[in-house]
Amino acid sequence: MNNQKKIVSFCIFVKQQLFMKLFLITIVLLGLGVAGIAIKIWAKKDGEFAGTCASQNPMLNKDGDACGFCGKTPEQYEDCAEPTHT
Repeated sequence: MNNQKKIVSFCIFVKQQLFMKLFLITIVLLGLGVAGIAIKIWAKKDGEFAGTCASQNPMLNKDGDACGFCGKTPEQYEDCAEPTHT
């Protein structure tokens, strides 16, 4: 009976160790992702990503809707003066 309690407590201990390892790996990977995005924003001029408007992408804008930021249609982006569309 005493050996069974030892085995059960050892199994619980092992499960806790595996959970902690998985939790730490998850936190590290999420931290690396956040750090990577932060470095990309920091490295970009003015912290802005160029061409982030979904209206520029013909795969996302199949109907040819106007941009919510500047109001131009996808055909009018060549003469758009907004810095985020360059």
